[in-house]
Amino acid sequence: MLYYSTNKKAPLATLEKAVVKGLAEDRGLYMPERIRQLPHEFFDNIDKLSFQEIAYTVAYAFFGEDVEADSLRKIVYDTLSFDCPIVNVTGNIYSLELFHGPTLAFKDVGARFMARLLQYFLKKENSSSEVNVLVATSGDTGSAVANGFLGVDGIHVYVLYPKGKVSKIQECQFTTLGQNITAIEVDGVFDDCQALVKNAFMDEELNNKLKLTSANSINVARFLPQAFYYFNAYARMKALGKADNFVICVPSGNFGNITAALFGARMGLPVKRFIAANNANDIVFNYLKTGNYNPKASIQTIANAMDVGDPSNFARILDLYGNSHERIVAHMGGATYTDDEIRQTMKKCYEENNYVLDPHGACGYQALKDLLKENEWGVFCETAHPAKFKDTVESAINTEITIPDRLAAFMQGKKQSVSMAKDFADFKAFLVDK
Repeated sequence: MLYYSTNKKAPLATLEKAVVKGLAEDRGLYMPERIRQLPHEFFDNIDKLSFQEIAYTVAYAFFGEDVEADSLRKIVYDTLSFDCPIVNVTGNIYSLELFHGPTLAFKDVGARFMARLLQYFLKKENSSSEVNVLVATSGDTGSAVANGFLGVDGIHVYVLYPKGKVSKIQECQFTTLGQNITAIEVDGVFDDCQALVKNAFMDEELNNKLKLTSANSINVARFLPQAFYYFNAYARMKALGKADNFVICVPSGNFGNITAALFGARMGLPVKRFIAANNANDIVFNYLKTGNYNPKASIQTIANAMDVGDPSNFARILDLYGNSHERIVAHMGGATYTDDEIRQTMKKCYEENNYVLDPHGACGYQALKDLLKENEWGVFCETAHPAKFKDTVESAINTEITIPDRLAAFMQGKKQSVSMAKDFADFKAFLVDK
């Protein structure tokens, strides 16, 4: 299958080029030429399939033309060595717990899948040149990518993160690894980190010297596998007899996760509608209300992984719906919450349901509380383990939470990071010197 750019000014690319390059030459994001409909029989029997079996069927529809079946199956099964259960929180609201991977965050699937797919292509072309993976993070992306690529031969990862704007536990997950992982602490916000990455891809001199790709959700191999979650959610709700009038709510920052869900719907996933839950960074929420998209500087919040002022993947949503505001709002709604509202939601949910939310999941839960209609079943994404935001969660619910062993192990490591201004010339010089 070939991939086109959302800006429509770059040549068509193979899957291999789209994965290895990350961003199209015209700064657009790659989109598949076709989105395959899955057969009715698949959905009729989906509740009887495992997460891995479901994911392989979806992955084959995306990548089956370009990756050998046995290799693709191995990539999927190696990626999904864990499950993502559905948990009833209250009434008709369920949590899809996406934090059972290696770094206890939903981005583990996309990062692990991309690492293995990139390895597949490098091995196939017998490349001896090192690939440099650039990733900007506002929280969990950096840890998921760093751990997904840790120790992989022929690949070096540079994680750019905003100084003082990720939680200490998140920071430990990518600054203590060493080996082929370099953490860069940028004096700025997430959007500055993302701009450095995008500018690197567009710099001709830099690309002539180095082989660069991205592991942010701008890369098709990072965001598309996140569709696995939503097929699995439907399967688990179908097994409970609660898949009719099914609504999915996704806490959204760079909008890669909900974009993958919308791709799933285009493939036939029977979802009635979607809700994008935001923190105070309400750019897309305002678009849904007005039809005007006005990016602005991001605001720091307690739901830091969603602190994005110009979400990259919104370009894919516009493309998917033919730039029609009317079509988008017919399929996707939105909600936005302040820090105080997020704290109150965490507190109230714990008191009433004995369920601990992280700040991002709290946005999703509250959006369903506010927007779910009678006779609808709602599933929100609990995107990361609450312990990754220990201080914030504990202060909200006034109860101590236990740090899982996997997170505690990261905190024993020594921080290794490079401090850097948000000036592209400095970043470029650093990459060339390395």
